[in-house]
Amino acid sequence: MDNPKIAALQARMDNNRYVRHWQTPLMSTCSTKPGYCCFAMWCPYCASFELRKQALHGDMRRYICCNGACPCSGRMGEKSAPACCLCMEVTFCFAQSVASTRFMIQDELRLETTKCDNCIIGTMIALQYIACVCHIVACITGSEELAQIANILDCLADIVWCTVCACMQTQHKVEMDARDKSPGALPPPMPAAVPPGVQMIQVGHPGAPPPPGYGYAPPPPGYAPPPPGYGAPPPPPGYGPPPPGYGAPPPGYAAPPAGYPPAPGYAPPPPGYGPPAGYAPPAHPPMQK
Repeated sequence: MDNPKIAALQARMDNNRYVRHWQTPLMSTCSTKPGYCCFAMWCPYCASFELRKQALHGDMRRYICCNGACPCSGRMGEKSAPACCLCMEVTFCFAQSVASTRFMIQDELRLETTKCDNCIIGTMIALQYIACVCHIVACITGSEELAQIANILDCLADIVWCTVCACMQTQHKVEMDARDKSPGALPPPMPAAVPPGVQMIQVGHPGAPPPPGYGYAPPPPGYAPPPPGYGAPPPPPGYGPPPPGYGAPPPGYAAPPAGYPPAPGYAPPPPGYGPPAGYAPPAHPPMQK
């Protein structure tokens, strides 16, 4: 059986299903909404909390930790204290909280990430891995030069990380603001991504609407209902229901006793009564149609 998480990631790369584009690319978020971009850079946790709540359409009852992408999802007390759990998620799993919000927006609005955006995000992640590997090698070899290179790469990776995350959250904000201003412009839901408030009812289950064309055909144009009294003729004048006791046996009538005897002089047939042995029924010619 395929992993549903991997299947969801592969579905987001399908251009036939995710056909829409973001309102603004990552390269243009700083100029499109500079105020919020600065807010997302200096207060990234508050921005992530606000964006996840907006992605849920303000309904925190639908909140699941990391949107169900982690083994701990659904086991952190989200039902009793969703706001507290979201605070813990954006604080201790900040990168996953930003990615989960992005995937929620993509699934709901069928948004395709452009190749340029994928390249920027991939470069940010690659720098983090390269810096980590350099630190490990420097610890093993004890090389001062390699340790300095690792520190430089670490600073560069942190600068790119903070910048790209702020641009990503600004991109999410612009997209969801446009969604909330025009709720009627949402694309039709997919089976794997149902927008909030929509309940998928399958035909054949209790409460399901009948399929198209179910039942009798509609009347032709200009059809008028039959006049009153149309159908069986009315009863004749004076006709009424039968009197009480109609059809009942007369008074004093008794049912015959069990084992009612046959008529006097009747004798049963002798033994062996019936057609003789070897008797064959007469053959009749076939009927002609």
